Amino acid sequence: MADIHVFPEAPEGTPESDFVHLHVHSDYSLLDGASKLDTLIAKAKRLNMKALALTDHGNMFGVLNFEHICHANGINPVCGEEFYVAYKDHTEKTDIPFGRNGHHAHNFHLILLCKNQTGYKNMCWLSSIAFQEGLYYGKPRIDFELLKRYHEGIICLSACIQGEIPQLLMNGRTEEAYQVAKEYKELFGADHYYIEIQSHGLEDQIKVAPLLVKLAKDLDIPIVLTNDVHYANQDDAEAQDALRCIGFKKLLDEPHQKMGGDQNIAEWYLKTADEMKKIFPQWPEAVENTKKIAAMCDLTIHQYKTQDLKDCLPRFELPAEFCTHGDDYKSDQDDYMRYIVEEGLKKRYKEITPEIRERVEYELGIIFKMGFSGYFLIVWEFINWSKSTYDNVNKIPKPYIPIGPGRGSGAGSVVAYCMTITDIDPFRYKLIFERFLNPERVSMPDFDVDMDFDYRQDIIQHTRDLYGDPQVGHIVTFGTLKPKNCIADVGRVLNIPLNEVAMLKKCIPDNPKAKLKDAFTPPDEKHPDNGQLIPYKDDPKYKRLFELASKLEGVNRNTGLHASGMVIGLTALPDWAPVFKDPKTGEVGVQYTMDIIEPCGLVKMDYLGLKTLSLIRYAENIINKHKKEGEPDFVTANVSESDEKTFDLFCRGDTVAVFQFESPGMQKILRQAQPRRLEELVALNALYRPGPMDYIPQYIEGKWHPETIHYPDPCLEDILKETYGVMVYQEQIMQVSQKIAGFSLGAADMLRRAMGKKKPEVLMGKKKDFEEGAIKNGFTKEHADEIFEIMVPFAGYGFNKSHAAAYSVVAYRTGYLKAHKPAEFMAANLTNEITSTDTLPVYIEEARKMGIPVDAPDVNRSDVIFDVVDGHIVFGLKGIKGMGEGAASAIVKEREANGPFKSFDDFISRISFQEVNKRAIEVLIKTGGFDKLDKNRATLILNYERAIQYEEKKRLGSDSGQVSLFEDAGIKEFADFKYEEVEEMPKMELLNIEKELIGCYVSGHPLDEWRHAIEKCATLTSENIERAGKEDKAEKAALEASGRKPWQMKNTGRSYVAIGMIQGLRQILTKKGDQMCFAKLADFKGAIDITFFPKVWEQLKDKIQDEGVYAFKGKVDGSRESPSLLVDTMEDPKALEEKSIAAVHIKMRDAFSSLKEISPLRDFLFGANGNCVVYFHISVNGAPFTVKANQQMQVPSTPDFIQSLKDQNLVEDVWCE
Repeated sequence: MADIHVFPEAPEGTPESDFVHLHVHSDYSLLDGASKLDTLIAKAKRLNMKALALTDHGNMFGVLNFEHICHANGINPVCGEEFYVAYKDHTEKTDIPFGRNGHHAHNFHLILLCKNQTGYKNMCWLSSIAFQEGLYYGKPRIDFELLKRYHEGIICLSACIQGEIPQLLMNGRTEEAYQVAKEYKELFGADHYYIEIQSHGLEDQIKVAPLLVKLAKDLDIPIVLTNDVHYANQDDAEAQDALRCIGFKKLLDEPHQKMGGDQNIAEWYLKTADEMKKIFPQWPEAVENTKKIAAMCDLTIHQYKTQDLKDCLPRFELPAEFCTHGDDYKSDQDDYMRYIVEEGLKKRYKEITPEIRERVEYELGIIFKMGFSGYFLIVWEFINWSKSTYDNVNKIPKPYIPIGPGRGSGAGSVVAYCMTITDIDPFRYKLIFERFLNPERVSMPDFDVDMDFDYRQDIIQHTRDLYGDPQVGHIVTFGTLKPKNCIADVGRVLNIPLNEVAMLKKCIPDNPKAKLKDAFTPPDEKHPDNGQLIPYKDDPKYKRLFELASKLEGVNRNTGLHASGMVIGLTALPDWAPVFKDPKTGEVGVQYTMDIIEPCGLVKMDYLGLKTLSLIRYAENIINKHKKEGEPDFVTANVSESDEKTFDLFCRGDTVAVFQFESPGMQKILRQAQPRRLEELVALNALYRPGPMDYIPQYIEGKWHPETIHYPDPCLEDILKETYGVMVYQEQIMQVSQKIAGFSLGAADMLRRAMGKKKPEVLMGKKKDFEEGAIKNGFTKEHADEIFEIMVPFAGYGFNKSHAAAYSVVAYRTGYLKAHKPAEFMAANLTNEITSTDTLPVYIEEARKMGIPVDAPDVNRSDVIFDVVDGHIVFGLKGIKGMGEGAASAIVKEREANGPFKSFDDFISRISFQEVNKRAIEVLIKTGGFDKLDKNRATLILNYERAIQYEEKKRLGSDSGQVSLFEDAGIKEFADFKYEEVEEMPKMELLNIEKELIGCYVSGHPLDEWRHAIEKCATLTSENIERAGKEDKAEKAALEASGRKPWQMKNTGRSYVAIGMIQGLRQILTKKGDQMCFAKLADFKGAIDITFFPKVWEQLKDKIQDEGVYAFKGKVDGSRESPSLLVDTMEDPKALEEKSIAAVHIKMRDAFSSLKEISPLRDFLFGANGNCVVYFHISVNGAPFTVKANQQMQVPSTPDFIQSLKDQNLVEDVWCE
């Protein structure tokens, strides 16, 4: 659970408030509440209010957090919801036949407040049913019949003027209003139903208030005063208005929209008691009743302690032979779990050594003692079902579903390994059970289960089938207005031009934890990207934007479903927490977030869809589809873990598309480290992350020069030897604590957690325990302190070894596939990204670099997905826009049943037009599906519709049973269709159509002729422009921090060469009336933005045309939303290719402090013989400098040398000119 803030007390002398706000909306009223819970509760406390309500629109998303924060601050939480009520039946999609200003409404409003736990449970059910059964125009609705069923423990208020009774009165339906009020009073009771009055200065409110009070007095119903609170402070009114505009997609300054249109939202703030009393002073009882209602509400939502959660787990049917303990279900579970473990133990280990037996008994003892056998069995069941080929619940065959070998600390359990929950042997990798389940700290076990991405929904559905649909659900997440999105959304409602908004967004640091204030805070060494909005801070054009954005930053914007989290209840979910229906998917999820859901009694399970497992399955299917008869099936999980060819691939850094090792930085590390064992991949995987990344040079140095390894104490060598003296893993921190201070592994895990959280008061206590334990073991206090201080930073970013081991095994398997089955591996990658127009061209280019041809769709060779035929990857039919999986499957099925298609006529005569429609045939023609048959694409495009019509007529004639008069004479009733033959389209046109329908070029590429020039001369590509933009941004920020003015930076920055095809030329006029131009420059893997300023465009505009191929020189501007090349000059790519390279530029990493550190690089450069001068690009106090090397240092520019140079330790980048 997130930290709960305790706010300052009311100023001394502040009287206790004699008014309670009972109608309050927070930012959980999505896009209709501008204040977070903390802000509202902090203000209530400052006003000395002893109670406060929360009544968000149509949901209970914030209730649990609200209750926790209120209790922590001494405020009585009045938990509620402003419900939407249907006119009649909540399941009927009907409007109310009257409404404000003659408009029909979709629902009424009604305030319900929880008195106690019973009321809370009933409200959970009401809120849940509203979402599951009553959604209409996006609003979850209930009805009066539901209230009859779920009204106990609830206090009801008649709501704002959108309530049923105010609406009836305003529409002159007084008799109906009285009847409805009587029904509510009768249902809830005289002291649990109140007529609500409000006034924000609206004419309707002022008119209806006396009518409401009269009705209340006539029917002896108490009245209550509320304010329709949507934000905390009066000066937040415009922020609330802007938020509503974001939701309604309106402009803030539209006349009707200002201040909520016909609603005066300027009064929707959390008012003081005195302000509220002035609204209707003639009815003081309306104020008094607020305290009366609050006093009746005494809710503490039941929270389960961790040790009790085991009793909330769902039950599944055990085999009869294990139901031997009567009502003692736990003992039955223990027996069944032991049976599964013992059976698995025999299969996992050829010899069960005393060490293995002892570890199994130790783990089982802890699991049974903590009562978690039920949890293990639940996870075991759905994993076992996934790996089975039979659905034991629905009694039907099913496909085998791959499950990952492990994820997270659960891979450290031998019991889990024996149960096949994981496939990582903890003895093989020296993994620790206590990192997963600590006997000294009661917490639920947490298996994160990776599963084939394509089958995740099947496993979830099985869970529903097994336990019952009402007991299984997702978990809500909230999208918030993060700084960049906040600037974009507020900029839109203020009608600020998009290009200016994009520029401002670019000034916000890319760090996901960045705040808007960081962009206004001067940069420093740790935060070089800060401060980029400072120049615009006082610009009157943007002042309003910044003020509103700062108020709205962080508020909830929308709901979503957690990517992996699921909950399974012992009974239906609304017994434990309210549920909602996700608007995008229709899936049901609990309304509380993952960090607070477990104490409600709902145990979280992680169902993680991993596309890499789908990739491996695709590759195995292709391999086994084309294997020789009699060969066993290829199974990646069975490959040797010491394969030389696979490690050769890792050592070369040839790891594009290899799981976890694909980034250019990781490829460089692999070439430096030369891993030859899986354990080394595990370590590199753990180290290549922010923080521990700084220790990679020490790790590599230790591998190649063991004499440089230093252990904090000689006794730690056995723990740190495998990582060359570097503390890489969290488990090593635990083992060091055990070795030095004699801690149990459970206590060591608690120390690791304390170090990671860096709370000084906690850390000092743990340090004292560590010192005492170390002294008992014969170490001095000083030495113990020294070791402790070494451990602290490592504990903060040390990685979970169990997780690193499991993921490195998956990585190794993908590496094995790339090394041994490259075509199948790349075809599987392409299938995995079949709908991604960004990734497909990258993988197609990688396949071609590997010497694997990638062929366009072919009606006689293509499968539904990518396939390998005779060493060629053939495009999958499913990947063509407009084809559809059904049509693709029908084509393949017909071909496999009746042989290859001989011609286009043969094709249309054999397929069903219901399965393969006209559009599917058209796109198949346009992407080359019939190129290897009898007609060219242009001819087929011209004729295919008539050919299909002709075929349909033939079929109609055949179906009618007509017999030709000429049949005996051997004359066909239908002659062959006559095609109008035309010449093929130009190649460029063919390729453009292909790209439009496939998302990339396949049968060829417009740049093929210039491929060598691009590979040799281009220093800026679609792959590295993002990095170049970040470098430009950081360099300018550093120069600005050093006092340089913008005009002094014009000639700074690196020059680049980009070569590609111009697309989408767009000319505009500047404010001065000059022409400039924007365009895209496409290369083999994507495209970059380029900009021609007026002077350059004037020189080049007559020489440039769309789809022409050019080489441009210029600098990168990283200040925009997308980095752009600012063109200086243009050259002919062929001429550029023929020029000799004169200089090699080396950009150095910042992290070196002495000449000694760079001596290996200097020796490397002096040892190279060539004709290119060398330039070093370095940073001094954040400012960039360029230094020309000694003339004697001349190097070659061959690709092999440049790659070796890039792999040097302190080199960040290399380019040639």
